[in-house]
Amino acid sequence: MNKLKELNKRFLKIPKRLRFFISVFLLSLSMLVSTLFYFDKAVFFLPLLIILSYSLTYFSLLEEIERFEWYSLFFIEVVLTASFYLFFFLFPARWLTRLPFILLYGVSLYAALLCSNIFNVGVEKSLQLYRAAYSVNFFYQTLVMFLVLNIIFSFKLNFLINGILIGVSIFLFTIQLLWTVRPKIQLEKEIVRYAMLSAILIGEAGMMFSFVPLKASVFSLFLTASYYSMTGLAYHYLDQRLFKETIREYLTVLAFTFVIMVLTISW
Repeated sequence: MNKLKELNKRFLKIPKRLRFFISVFLLSLSMLVSTLFYFDKAVFFLPLLIILSYSLTYFSLLEEIERFEWYSLFFIEVVLTASFYLFFFLFPARWLTRLPFILLYGVSLYAALLCSNIFNVGVEKSLQLYRAAYSVNFFYQTLVMFLVLNIIFSFKLNFLINGILIGVSIFLFTIQLLWTVRPKIQLEKEIVRYAMLSAILIGEAGMMFSFVPLKASVFSLFLTASYYSMTGLAYHYLDQRLFKETIREYLTVLAFTFVIMVLTISW
């Protein structure tokens, strides 16, 4: 423990922005190398990338990490890395797609690290900074959720397994998102209840529509819109800023994507 504290003190001497760049560079390089191998090597590379992303996120943040923050501050970086890696194999393995993909991953990872840093130490300093961090975090959550759902549907599993995987994913994502309303070292029971409700409803929707002939991308888009709408409403309710205009906005997004899904059904 003393050695870890001494190591942390040495790392703290490195400017935080420089630590961010080092982490992004190492993870982007690792992602690039891992995509040079076929998908059958994912059993080796996926755990390695998860461990590396968690470790380098800790290296980037370092100070004032307590209790539930060991999950909430590291979640988006880890799932971003894992989902980008798995989603890459849905594309043709060419340098023309690989290089823009790695660039997008690097930019996304850097933005995620900035958000985690704000939630960790910068919330009390600037409310506007916090709002910006929430928006960026929510954006990348919905992006990663879309990727995760596409990956789940690409395996063409039965409806029950689809529902379980979707429900678990929604639960984990929702807990992290709603935690950002009032970042604390402990998780509030109210957040767990909303996360469970979202997981059950969207998981059941995933099971129900598994019987409908839909393209994976369209199905993923609808469930992502469902997640966006439900968690957005829950967030504004917990933040005491839930107005009629806000409700109408989220329900409009959900209705629009539902219409798109219905129109693309292969009857």
